[in-house]
Amino acid sequence: MSTLSINNLSMRFDLPGGSYVQALKDVSLDINSGELMSVLGPSGCGKTTLLNILAGFLATTQGSVTLDGHAVTGPGAERGMVFQQGALFEWMSVRDNVSFGPRMAGRKKKDYTDNVNHLLDVVGLRDFKDKSVYELSGGMQQRVALARCLANEPDVILMDEPLGALDALTREKMQGLVLRLWKETGKTIILITHSVEEALLLGERLLVMAPRPGRIHKEYRLPFAAEGVGKDLRTVKRDPEFGQKREEILSMIWDMEEEIMGRTEEATA
Repeated sequence: MSTLSINNLSMRFDLPGGSYVQALKDVSLDINSGELMSVLGPSGCGKTTLLNILAGFLATTQGSVTLDGHAVTGPGAERGMVFQQGALFEWMSVRDNVSFGPRMAGRKKKDYTDNVNHLLDVVGLRDFKDKSVYELSGGMQQRVALARCLANEPDVILMDEPLGALDALTREKMQGLVLRLWKETGKTIILITHSVEEALLLGERLLVMAPRPGRIHKEYRLPFAAEGVGKDLRTVKRDPEFGQKREEILSMIWDMEEEIMGRTEEATA
């Protein structure tokens, strides 16, 4: 089984004048192949910093990240990233965006065409394959971003608030799509979100992070992601346990925010 291991990871950003921000401190975690993990926490808890380190965009100050025993020292095809904004090539067609990775890897067209067409079917975009990206809605663009990531056949998919800019109805549809892709592909998915409800729906494993310094505060193992595959997600949300966990985590994060505000007021007094 593929394992993504985070070992005693710390990240410090030095600032002018000798001050610094301790974004992460002593984070250790093992994520097994096929797990769907959501990461939640107040602003400044290091969620995105952690994801950028896993993607290889940032080098750690201390500690290490390994995938299948190999050190993560930079971006790699085995780790795919889906951003809040699709980061697509707007002048290209949907099909050319999805096939971009295989083409850049030097693969022959006959070797990737069937898979690209299959992915366009999966995300519901086969009829839009010849459209330019700028002609699509935000939700459809995020579907292109998901398909493009999957076309590279990564072992791990990293998602940085990929649904945050969508309207409520589109967001719920995309949440269902993420669950279906997770179940059908067996990929490891790590998703950052600010939404407690989304974290509960899309995390069979949910991490709540605390800030200053960023660290793992609490971990949950949850049934809602598995229950939501192929179902109306509003039915899942009506589960009394879902509501109880939502209130518990909201209170937890609210208390963290109150503590942060208290520190800020003391510092400026």
